[in-house]
Amino acid sequence: METQKEMQALQNLTVLDLTRVVSAPYAASVLGDFGANVIKIEMPGSGDDARGYGPYENGESMYYANLNRNKRGITLNLKTQEGKDILKSLVKEADILLENYRPGVMDKLGLGYDVLKEINPGLIYGALSGFGSYGPYSQRPGYDIISQGMGGLMSVTGAKGGEPTRSGNAMGDILGGMNLVIGVLMAVNARNMTGVGQRIDVSLVDSVVASLENAYIRYFKSGELPVRNGNAYASIAPYDTYRAKDGRVIIACGNQKLYERLCNEVLDMAWMITDERFLNVPLRVANNEIQKQYIEEWTMQYTVDEIVEKVLAKGIPAAPIFNVRQITEDEHIAKAREMFIEIDHPTIGRMKVNGSPIKLMDMMPRINCPAPTLGQHNEEILEGLGYTAEQIADFKERGVI
Repeated sequence: METQKEMQALQNLTVLDLTRVVSAPYAASVLGDFGANVIKIEMPGSGDDARGYGPYENGESMYYANLNRNKRGITLNLKTQEGKDILKSLVKEADILLENYRPGVMDKLGLGYDVLKEINPGLIYGALSGFGSYGPYSQRPGYDIISQGMGGLMSVTGAKGGEPTRSGNAMGDILGGMNLVIGVLMAVNARNMTGVGQRIDVSLVDSVVASLENAYIRYFKSGELPVRNGNAYASIAPYDTYRAKDGRVIIACGNQKLYERLCNEVLDMAWMITDERFLNVPLRVANNEIQKQYIEEWTMQYTVDEIVEKVLAKGIPAAPIFNVRQITEDEHIAKAREMFIEIDHPTIGRMKVNGSPIKLMDMMPRINCPAPTLGQHNEEILEGLGYTAEQIADFKERGVI
């Protein structure tokens, strides 16, 4: 019998992954990291669009391999009747189906939620799209940059007085994928109570809108549009990046006690505590640029590492600004927290993929298998459904798989 630490939290769930590119494939991989049986379903010949994104190793996309670990893969042409029949057979035994087509595409194929729930009333159908399945924009195509633009993130990101700026990562995609995982797990719990599944509708734009949290509260209160503030925070100060001898450093005083400790015990500028321009948080935010000059009179005397050591020694949050190389070599992030995992891929060979940020302390995430090559598990999965070797060969010859 398995012990709790040998088990994985989602090992009793089967997920059909019809997703492409970043957002929803990321969601499926999160479920796979915790043991779900994820079956990646791709179009014969081409597969997921992400297979065309670099970098490559031995002709295989490492981009795709990172986002699709912990999945088995089959190819299905869902425009053929046999392809539809195979998917329906898989649905009978599945717990969850994920897709990120434009709303209505699965319905046109005859494979929408209303059809599939008749086959399996317990099916949880997770759909992720640019704008959601209803509303005036529902048929618009959506990508990460569109979600960041229309969701407001670009309007508040960038240098002060500068142009609207896209976040350096696919933030809209990742937020959408995370919300899809949350919705799926909520629906799993609801099914435990009701015995039936349901459809989940997640929008990339909605996900970005929700992430701006207090920007809207400030707008509702003042009627003024939030502006781009560089690395400063619109609600707290000092909470910014500051120039050092060899770069920039983060100092974050989230409350009055930390601020007073910074002034007294680090900067030796106790006068700033009683200066009328800096008496409270709203005043410090309004006068951040002025106060920043005083703080940088001190920070410019030291290196980033020296500043971090001095500020942390007083219990005040401070940090360097890491680049990717520094993160991948960091003792805490890369090693202790296992945010990069080395695996063996059948084509790529030895490679590193992102680790999971979620740590269930008694059922830790695991990379159980690398991303599949295109159609790698066709025979294995179809034989499990009862198809013969002759039928599978025929499907391949006619482009069904």
